[in-house]
Amino acid sequence: MVPAGERHVIEDDALPANLLLGVFDAAFVGMLIVDARGRVALANDAAARMMGYASDEMRGLGVESFIPERFREAHTQFRESYGAAANERPLTSGGDFYALRKDGSEFPVQIGLQPIGAPARQLVLTTIVDNSERRRLQDRFRLVVESAPNAIVMVNGSGVIVLVNTQAERVFGYTAEQLLGKSVETLVPARYRNKHPWFRRSFIERPDARPMGAGRDLYALRADASEFPVEIGLVPLDTEEGPMVLCAIVDITERKHREERIEAALREKDLLLGEVHHRVKNNLQVVDSLLSLQSRRVSDPEVHAALRDSQNRIRSLSFIHQTLYQSHDFAFVDFHAFLGNLLPRLLESIALDPGRVKIEFDAQQVQLPINLAIPCGLIVNELVTNALKHAFPEGRDGRIRVELTREPKGSVMMAISNDGVVLPPGFSLEGTSGQLGMQLVTLLAQQVGARVQVIRGPETRFVVRFPST
Repeated sequence: MVPAGERHVIEDDALPANLLLGVFDAAFVGMLIVDARGRVALANDAAARMMGYASDEMRGLGVESFIPERFREAHTQFRESYGAAANERPLTSGGDFYALRKDGSEFPVQIGLQPIGAPARQLVLTTIVDNSERRRLQDRFRLVVESAPNAIVMVNGSGVIVLVNTQAERVFGYTAEQLLGKSVETLVPARYRNKHPWFRRSFIERPDARPMGAGRDLYALRADASEFPVEIGLVPLDTEEGPMVLCAIVDITERKHREERIEAALREKDLLLGEVHHRVKNNLQVVDSLLSLQSRRVSDPEVHAALRDSQNRIRSLSFIHQTLYQSHDFAFVDFHAFLGNLLPRLLESIALDPGRVKIEFDAQQVQLPINLAIPCGLIVNELVTNALKHAFPEGRDGRIRVELTREPKGSVMMAISNDGVVLPPGFSLEGTSGQLGMQLVTLLAQQVGARVQVIRGPETRFVVRFPST
């Protein structure tokens, strides 16, 4: 027991005793000087506040007075063994040790031990850090991890598992006790196990939050040796124990099954649509062949011309389906490719002198849905056919131009112009009751919600504008 008011002073030739005592009392951490019997020889103000005592009250008390009863016996044994071979060391770390206040309340602490003084008069400088706030933060962290909907596994720099949540236990089929302290490669299928340490080390060397294995299929291993597909997010953490990696693991088995079912359904749909389009195209070719056979049996020029026009309409439809089939996109038609097929065939079908009339087309890469592509294809067919038949009589040469442009407001502009014979005065689409082709243009334009404008001048120009969807 140290008499009240008496202090043990550490002598130092370089520093005055009162200066050392001032530093001791001003320290922000709790400090005790404990003698060989385990009695407090000196306590600073921080230690007194922490324990709820006045500093004079603590002197002479055994250090077990500040330790919860359940730890006292073990602490006494530790103190006695420490006195036999004293060296600098932490007594506890990580908030796993508790101190006892004067009012009987407990709080987590971290304690460091430093022997001082001559061996004959062995003293120990004990530093005490209140870990309450740190413990609260750790508890919050554990609560967040535990309540996460995904499996969470925390791994240290050596690849050893130091934390798992309940969801990880469910996903992998292990208990926490079975995983803690084990290598993370325990959860990696055997065929990936050799390479995994390299990936782990490279992440530690260049730590940044990112998904693991971007662009690759990842699999994990359950306790029952079954594998399952996963997505893994990695978050590096700096801790007092060194670098750690927090791994968020999502079992994507059900998503993979859904994707496989969707892919299978899409393949079936593609096969079905391909078969439908193929049959439609074949049926159109049959109709074309029948019209061709029929035209060979008639001698009336008007009937022959009518059959030829019908063939051109059927071929226009066939070209649209051929374009669909070749593009492997059964929703949209590449109208540029369609015009490239249709226009030369129309010129051949009218049987004009080679080179007398040229057909040009300037079409952007416009994709039209099938419900627009068919009517627009027939409109082009009718207007170009009409120009070839009526705009270049008696060997007259000239040019037909087809344009297709997507306009800023989302509509599509299609124009068919020619430099042949101008339209007669008073011509209008509404007044062409005797011309089947012009009647079809009017009906098809109404079908797609298009506006048709006829422009007269040095060239005759039909402009069709329609919404693209």
